[in-house]
Amino acid sequence: MSALPPIDDRLLPADVRAGSDADQARYKTALSFERELVEQLTQQLASTATTSADGSDDDGSGDAATSLYQQEMPGVLADSIMQAGGLGLARTVAQAMKEAGQ
Repeated sequence: MSALPPIDDRLLPADVRAGSDADQARYKTALSFERELVEQLTQQLASTATTSADGSDDDGSGDAATSLYQQEMPGVLADSIMQAGGLGLARTVAQAMKEAGQ
């Protein structure tokens, strides 16, 4: 699991910045959850992209560089999505955590 890079508080939504330390911590936790979910989704996407037409996983690429690229792609794609603002789930997750008293 990759951790989110440190989150600049200036990039948090205004209502989260104005909220308590607990609100900010919940939002950052929700961002971490969203990033992990995005990585899992991109891993599934990558695995379907390497499946050949007959359903086997043999895509004909066996060199180490291609293998490394395929392993790193989901994490890099997830990081890029999160740097662009994510999917928008963090706010909903943080609110649900707050309502649950966490």
